[in-house]
Amino acid sequence: MPKRVSQEELNPVLAAVAGFETAASLDEITRRLPAPIPRRTLQRRLVVLLEQGRLVAHGTGSGRRYRVAAQTEPLDREPAAGPGIPLSTAARGTCSITTQPLIARRPVGYDAAFVGDYSPNVSAYLPMGLRSKLLSMGRTSDESLPAGTHLRKVMDRLLIDLSWNSSRLEGNTYSLLETQRLLELGESAEGRKAEETQMLLNHKAAIELLAQQSEEVGFNRYTVCSLHALLSDNLLPDPGAGGRLRSHAVAIGRSVFQPLEVPQLIEERFEEILTKATAIGDPFEQAFFVMVHLPYLQPFEDVNKRVSRLAANIPLVKHNLSPLSFVDVPQDDYLHAILGVYELNRVDYLRDVYVWAYERSCARYSAILQSLGEPDPFRLRHRLPLMEMVGEVVRGGMDKKAAATFIARRSGELVATEERARFAAMAESELSSLHEGNFARFRLRPSEFTAWKAKWK
Repeated sequence: MPKRVSQEELNPVLAAVAGFETAASLDEITRRLPAPIPRRTLQRRLVVLLEQGRLVAHGTGSGRRYRVAAQTEPLDREPAAGPGIPLSTAARGTCSITTQPLIARRPVGYDAAFVGDYSPNVSAYLPMGLRSKLLSMGRTSDESLPAGTHLRKVMDRLLIDLSWNSSRLEGNTYSLLETQRLLELGESAEGRKAEETQMLLNHKAAIELLAQQSEEVGFNRYTVCSLHALLSDNLLPDPGAGGRLRSHAVAIGRSVFQPLEVPQLIEERFEEILTKATAIGDPFEQAFFVMVHLPYLQPFEDVNKRVSRLAANIPLVKHNLSPLSFVDVPQDDYLHAILGVYELNRVDYLRDVYVWAYERSCARYSAILQSLGEPDPFRLRHRLPLMEMVGEVVRGGMDKKAAATFIARRSGELVATEERARFAAMAESELSSLHEGNFARFRLRPSEFTAWKAKWK
């Protein structure tokens, strides 16, 4: 009886085929695989995928070509197996590779052809239909006004959201309320590392640069190096490394990718990235292009991903589109998506993260998405514990500091462990937006709300 082919064995083959714009030959698929397998083994796995209806083939012999069945644009996604971002077929294949142990992944170096083969306004990581959908979600009433008008309108909320979410993706343990207290009152949270406090303050300074110099910022050396200098302030061993391209090798933790080492080549690729980013006409393609290529090059000693996340907002700021704050993005999804770029030169997983993140950001900042969207299933499922949590904070007369401590502890009692962080963030967000016109949703009395609000401020 023939050996059954497991899903783990099929996923890399499916991902390799999905990585081609058109149908691919057996030899082309072989070269795209993360680890070599015998030719006959690959043929057997392709047959299984054909039988499952996940691939289609045409031609015979050496002319036979394979492609993903019913290939769709990235928004036609399947639900994730657990909590996280719904992924396209290609992204699920990439995920199956980047989540393997390090020893099972093939070491790779920087490939200059990855950016070299990209032709602005000819190549596209985001299909036209997807770019149109993002535009419809991100449009605001400020389109015809000077650059940065919309950003300044949502600045108070964005400072907290983007600072907290971008820092959280780097492992920062500040809560949302603690971040708000730090950025608004300058009060650091007890029990947190100094580096975490500095990271959040640096984000605030970098976001303020985008707002204050919205007419001048762009994909130029001044803007990107300035963002790095602000985001890395007081966080690098060498104070002079801030805003300066690196001159030595760096290693990527939890990855088999080895970035470029020669300073002259780093300089050349950096200028190439900026030139191509500037030439891209679509703001969403621009944003995603820098999210891919700045981390891949690793032009700075550290803090490269943070620079790319803030730089992705540059075209959105300049076109008065809804900003991208990475709200609710799971840390593991972002990590494995960026590993797909580093190790496989695949953008499908990161693209799904980017689109989902922008949808969530627009839900916070865009009236268009609010009118089209459906109720958040997570909030719907936890509406009773959320009501209980908010009620306890208000009736207890807690200020922001006390509430942050209480929510961190109480969340573990109200929801499952894997949902605790998201639930806590949701509760903190509700408390921050509570006012005299909406507190009745939590079965609170006017006297309770008034007494609490005085202490909350």
